[in-house]
Amino acid sequence: MATSSSTDFEPNVAEFVEEAFERCGLELRTGYDLKTAKRSINIMLAEWANRGLNQWTIEQTTQALTEGTSSYSLNSNVIDILDMVVRRTVNSVDTDISMSRLSRSEYINIPNKTTKSRPSQFFLDKLTTPSIKIWPAPENSTDILVFNKLVRMDDADKATNTMDMPFRFYPCFAAGLAYYISMKRSPERSAVLKQAYEEEFQRAMSQDEDRASFRIRPYLRGL
Repeated sequence: MATSSSTDFEPNVAEFVEEAFERCGLELRTGYDLKTAKRSINIMLAEWANRGLNQWTIEQTTQALTEGTSSYSLNSNVIDILDMVVRRTVNSVDTDISMSRLSRSEYINIPNKTTKSRPSQFFLDKLTTPSIKIWPAPENSTDILVFNKLVRMDDADKATNTMDMPFRFYPCFAAGLAYYISMKRSPERSAVLKQAYEEEFQRAMSQDEDRASFRIRPYLRGL
């Protein structure tokens, strides 16, 4: 038996919308059908960001530091920061030193935010345009921040666009879009489609996790 030797299946926005309409027992007929479906897609992508970590939307980036400056603006597409280090270069050797994360309450309760030293803590201020606030304030202008940021997915703009996601999320995306459309056009199917969506989402997320070793060591001191 001959196989296709092809792994380039990549539906565009219009094809996903057609699949979702068919799952609702409907047909994609008008330009407004496509418009309302694209709106549902973009709302669903915002929901995905709220659900948690999507590995393919993680980007590593750097931020140059300025002596005495403790706040740095980020792009508006940043959802969260996963981890951060401060990188110091001495004699052409880079050393990355881990930084711990502060809550809003912990940051505001720092008595002297202008203290200068090597930064060791950061707070992500999740405004419309988010910013990083670090403490202590940098003692030089040569250190840099290196961090992994979670960014929002590309919107579904044109019907001919493909979606910004790996193929393993295609079933989840189609199921979710069908559920969102059903709430507007076929509410009698919403319960079944929602269940299918949640099952597909859990399967996709289970394959989108880090496969790092996990060890538990008992604390025996004093026993």
